[in-house]
Amino acid sequence: MSPEKPTILVTGGAGYIGSHAVLALLRSGYEVVILDNLVYGHRDLVETALKVELVVGDTSDRSLLDRLFQSREIAAVMHFSAYAYVGESVTDPAKYYRNNVLGTLTLLEAMLAASVNKFVFSSTCATYGVPEVIPIPEDHPQNPINPYGATKLMVERILSDFDAAYDFKSVIFRYFNAAGADPGGLLGEDHNPETHLIPLVLQTALGKRESISVFGTDYPTPDGTCIRDYIHVNDLADAHVLGLEYLLKGGDSGVFNLGNGNGFSVKEVIDTAKHVTGADIKVTECDRRPGDPPVLIGSSDKARKILGWQPQYSSLEEIISHAWQWHKQRHK
Repeated sequence: MSPEKPTILVTGGAGYIGSHAVLALLRSGYEVVILDNLVYGHRDLVETALKVELVVGDTSDRSLLDRLFQSREIAAVMHFSAYAYVGESVTDPAKYYRNNVLGTLTLLEAMLAASVNKFVFSSTCATYGVPEVIPIPEDHPQNPINPYGATKLMVERILSDFDAAYDFKSVIFRYFNAAGADPGGLLGEDHNPETHLIPLVLQTALGKRESISVFGTDYPTPDGTCIRDYIHVNDLADAHVLGLEYLLKGGDSGVFNLGNGNGFSVKEVIDTAKHVTGADIKVTECDRRPGDPPVLIGSSDKARKILGWQPQYSSLEEIISHAWQWHKQRHK
């Protein structure tokens, strides 16, 4: 590869994980073009923090995609533009199959037409369903229990078939719970509606919410609340750059879990947030939600071994501290 690093198209690059991946690419010397329909993405973060070209549009718009690939020398695509609300996927599965599956297929066909055959895909641990073993390895059976997980699994199968038929190379990352914010304060998590535990707890600490709801205190865990694997968003972003470089150097298609390898309970998250913020965070105990496994922890040994991935932020306190700095400045 020449000293000049190539241009990468990042779909969903105005969203939470996508924007952090763009920042990691820029810091590694890549040129970046973002494609985002701004349904959930933030134009202001692209313009003020990332300062790269933003194409406002949809992955299901084939003519727009063709123009994008024809007018630029794009070497690879990182794909983050999926809808990701599990509850909404149950009540409106059509929206999820149309965007997450059909939109991705349209993008992949446009890539094939433009002879771009390297793809980094944002998948999810939701493809596994209820875990049979902890920590979850990549070869764990995939039995998603909601349409969101099913759409991601469908794309994984499409990518496997594209590799066999068209020599189309992909790196698939199955995330656990993305959390935290850029330590420099440039970017962070800002969903509307917000469903993730750490930002909800921090919004409560800021007085934006009256209390934080804990769904279930009778799970078979040490403190009775669900345990999840929280992975710092910057560590996720770094893994995407490593996955991209693996493909650019001729690596074969692969699937990798991205998790911390450690689990933290809901109560541990709230207690750590109280310590970090100094706020007395009110807790409301509620019944369990259907479909919440007691424990979700992933094994990331494969990403460490093959990609050389080394997460930098493994402590819950660091993750919450970075998120807290972001939320304080974002919600002044």
